[in-house]
Amino acid sequence: MFEHIDARSPTPLYAQISTRLRVAIAAGELTPGDALPSVRNLAGRLRVNPATVVQAYRDLEAEGFVEMRQGAGTFVREVIPERRASERTRQASGLVRQLVAEAGRLGISSKELLQAIAQELEVKVS
Repeated sequence: MFEHIDARSPTPLYAQISTRLRVAIAAGELTPGDALPSVRNLAGRLRVNPATVVQAYRDLEAEGFVEMRQGAGTFVREVIPERRASERTRQASGLVRQLVAEAGRLGISSKELLQAIAQELEVKVS
């Protein structure tokens, strides 16, 4: 789940962690009641400061995605379907922005990009 955490990224580590967890919750990879890894466990696995994981978990708690229980851990909360859909839409928009920016750097026109997307979608649907 955390294979895309990159210490060299301009995005802070805590934000990368919380984004990955938010996506997992929105996609249904993590379901209500699931326990997240302990702060120490996740910090050790990712080789980051435990305070980084705490910040990610606090952000997720403030957004209503998880519940931190003193002495018990951090657990996924029930997220209403509209909120999950909204998060998926937000993530999709971010992916599109990245794709368009990269295509612009490579000199790919909008028409070429749309054709490539259509071809990929045809392959996936077939």
